[in-house]
Amino acid sequence: MFVICRSPKGGVGTSVVAAALALRHAHAGHPTVLVDLAGDQPDLLGVTPSSSLGIGDWAAGGDDVPVEALTALEVEVGGGLSLLPRGSMSSSDRLGVAAAVLGAGHRSVVIDAGITARPAWAPPDAVDVVVLRACYLGVRRAGRLAAGTRLVLLEEPGRALRVADVEAALGVEVWRRVVVDPPLLGRSTPACSRFACRARFADWISHRELARRPTPTSPARSSRRRSVARVGRTRTVALAQ
Repeated sequence: MFVICRSPKGGVGTSVVAAALALRHAHAGHPTVLVDLAGDQPDLLGVTPSSSLGIGDWAAGGDDVPVEALTALEVEVGGGLSLLPRGSMSSSDRLGVAAAVLGAGHRSVVIDAGITARPAWAPPDAVDVVVLRACYLGVRRAGRLAAGTRLVLLEEPGRALRVADVEAALGVEVWRRVVVDPPLLGRSTPACSRFACRARFADWISHRELARRPTPTSPARSSRRRSVARVGRTRTVALAQ
């Protein structure tokens, strides 16, 4: 399977959706390569490439760079998933060649394309996943989507547009709905741990309701809670005296 994740507007979680899809395929027993054209996947997955080179450098190298060098740039994430980093993206001329090479194998391919329209180099049978907020600007930029496009919609409190409004404007049905919980986002840390990606994102994409599942407590958070409890007890004793 060849999947392209994209969005007409930034900051909607396209990279998270791409990581979730890639992890889901890998966990299902399908070797998967996640191609990062946006540049956020190493931080998102918690991996550190051994080199600053990536698919962008391979594309800029021209025909003199062999196709075998493309797979040599991949970083093993684990569990059947590998990551092809972005590198320095100065040319997209050979991305069509890269897509053909990656798609010719037995692996699933998920591309985090970032903010873009459907790329001209995308294979005809590629699954087009568009991530969007229910906001007027995002819907206007997306325009009418082609039949078969899989729409992932972020639903946030206070948005005037309903799911039916977005579907009517874009001409496709919503494939997945992600309900945003502002209090949960306020408690989140800037960097996602590898455990969070593999457990939470993979569960989300398989329709499990994460809101009903207890969130694992990290040792650091437990330590902070114990410290706060100790401080509270100390203050109570001081007031009693």
